[in-house]
Amino acid sequence: MFRKLKESGVVRKALLFLAVLGPGIITGSVDNDAGGITTYSVAGATYGYHILWTLVPALVVLVVIQEMNARMGIVTGKGLADLIRENAGVKVTFLIFVGLILADIGNTTTEFAGVAGSMQALGVSKYLAVPVSAIAVWILVVKGTYRQAEKIFLVFSLFLLSYVVSAILGKPDWSQIGHAMVHPDVEFNFPYLTMVIGIVGTTIAPWMQFYMQSSVIEKGLKMENYRYTIWDVVIGACITVAVAFFIMVACAATLHVKGIGIEEAKDAAIALRPLAGSAASIIFAAGLFVASIFSATILPLATAFYVCEAFGFEAGMDKSWKEAPQFYTLFTAIILVSVAIILLPRAPLIAITIWSQVINGVLLPVVLVSMLLIINRKEVMGGHVNGRFGNIVGWTTAGVLLVMNLLFFVMPFVKRA
Repeated sequence: MFRKLKESGVVRKALLFLAVLGPGIITGSVDNDAGGITTYSVAGATYGYHILWTLVPALVVLVVIQEMNARMGIVTGKGLADLIRENAGVKVTFLIFVGLILADIGNTTTEFAGVAGSMQALGVSKYLAVPVSAIAVWILVVKGTYRQAEKIFLVFSLFLLSYVVSAILGKPDWSQIGHAMVHPDVEFNFPYLTMVIGIVGTTIAPWMQFYMQSSVIEKGLKMENYRYTIWDVVIGACITVAVAFFIMVACAATLHVKGIGIEEAKDAAIALRPLAGSAASIIFAAGLFVASIFSATILPLATAFYVCEAFGFEAGMDKSWKEAPQFYTLFTAIILVSVAIILLPRAPLIAITIWSQVINGVLLPVVLVSMLLIINRKEVMGGHVNGRFGNIVGWTTAGVLLVMNLLFFVMPFVKRA
């Protein structure tokens, strides 16, 4: 039977797919980071099943946008930051990247807050857990290679499925979930709008677009790998949204029905113990720890990648410190700043977590518009410019996000008046 499969080319195609596998799944999985888990947990605990509808359009948009990044990377051989600089100029690039760097420092701080919170839920001090984790992250990136890191990242991705177990142990009402998905109860107020922007901002984060495109180039993928890359993107997006779904379900089925409010993911892990049992609590905390370490590695790495690309510096894990000093210096600086903030006795971790996700949502349309303008230029993409469906989804998403952001900034003033 194996010989027949081999002769038919099935084995060769499977091996090719496994070789291409990585960028889409890793990028999607990292999206379920400490900030994302916190946002999803708070959303589920606050609004119950009725906010699950946001994940349906998020899945479609995530697949379409990540496919664009993969295609741009394969066709041009350049990162998104590099393309933005070439097409928009240095001044515009600088303004965009100031906002992105600030957001990513907040995001990385959030990841180490996740490390601290998950370990505190398991009885370990943050003053031990955070520095040890930071050193491990630094060694992996500075001393390791891309291929070594990719294998570790793929293993980390599997651990995120633990949230499926947490949700099932919470004994959710699946009929209510089905009804809420089909007939969403949408609210028109500032807290709800903030939460929706936060969910969109963490499900489709701006940094993901840069990391996805850079990792496709780092992996050396070509146009002949494109159809396998699409599957990688689809699987990664499905994992992202599935994990988000089960986190929200776990908190909606336990905390929301009991009227228990939370402010961060650590609170959810602790609160689950009396409601769904110690197993659900430990699994939730362990998932938070793995996701936080995973993302604490990728986020500063992605930031270093796209900043160096944007301004013409050498970048890449397969380069030495001498070959890419700016890349490794920026990566190290983001780690040190984030750890320092976390170890402050009264650091506003909850505010940093929530607002970093909101900043993501505010910056996303800017990045999307830049992408759409570039990917529709024939002189850049040749015969691989966007099709009608990609443009409809992309421009509609950018437009909706711009309207939501406008409402976000206007509604507080309208309310006061």
